[in-house]
Amino acid sequence: MVTGSMLAPPPASAAARLAEGFGQRVLLTVDTEEEFDWDGPFRRGGHGLSHVAALPRFQSFCEQIGAHPVYLVDWPIVNDARAVEIIGDAVRRGVAEVGVQLHPWVNPPFEEEVTRFNSFAGNLPPALEAAKFTVLHEAIVRAFGMAPMIYRAGRYGLGPHTGDLLKRAGIRIDTSVRSLFDYSAQGGPDYSRHPLVPYWVDAERKLLELPVTSVHWGLLHNFGAHLQRLVAGVPGMIGALARLSLLERIALTPEGVTAEEALRGIDIALDSGLPVLVLSFHSPSLAPGHTPYAATEAEVEALYAWFGAIYAALGRRGVHSCTVAEIVAASGG
Repeated sequence: MVTGSMLAPPPASAAARLAEGFGQRVLLTVDTEEEFDWDGPFRRGGHGLSHVAALPRFQSFCEQIGAHPVYLVDWPIVNDARAVEIIGDAVRRGVAEVGVQLHPWVNPPFEEEVTRFNSFAGNLPPALEAAKFTVLHEAIVRAFGMAPMIYRAGRYGLGPHTGDLLKRAGIRIDTSVRSLFDYSAQGGPDYSRHPLVPYWVDAERKLLELPVTSVHWGLLHNFGAHLQRLVAGVPGMIGALARLSLLERIALTPEGVTAEEALRGIDIALDSGLPVLVLSFHSPSLAPGHTPYAATEAEVEALYAWFGAIYAALGRRGVHSCTVAEIVAASGG
């Protein structure tokens, strides 16, 4: 049983050791989801899927730069025939993988009130979280003809019962933890004390946590986690520390993070010996006007340029793409 352990920072002894020959790799995760109003309230309906038409270009681009995307698909995506065709083709050709992402507000059964608190699936009653996950998991198996091995809770919303649920479904890797981020003010989890390295969620070593990569950079980066919590309630302080090059939190995503910033973060992560860098972004950013990070065509092109620069730099450092299956094998779990 792993009840509760996904919400609390793990003991140092839970750190996972990957096989010696694994080296340092990069995993590109795509929160593959519907389009919705990022500034509005959560809604059951009113979302779109027009950006699905942009997926073929992105997949082709990934193959050109040596990226191996993991499409973490949610309910609207797995029920869209065009999305399943595009992603399924890449999966069958061995150039992409598919995983699970649960957005509870658009995922049946619809029994809960749609609220910000309930947008974190782990906050739902255990039976309802399990029911939503199960229908999504089964839909993915039917659509793609394979059982996914990796999960991300939408909005990083793990709960006290999520680990047991994932283990029962045969999920081998969770990637819901966003280290250095705290969502408790919104009713979500606090990951500000969680480590960045992969670690075992359970004593049986059947469920591996692979946190989304974020690092601290700056003169005070060795004190980053403590200092970030200390100044969290002081308006403007985090920005001031970043401008003074004292402390900056860098997430490895093209959404709101420049290539220059990301490359600084990558250097820190690699120099610290992190075995897997986990990149992430949201699929609606592949078309203009669906997320705050890609409002225009120029910003979409900037996203592609970001990935080009990042993968070129990783290549120069000998860091290549890996698959979920390779991580599972290297972990010995």
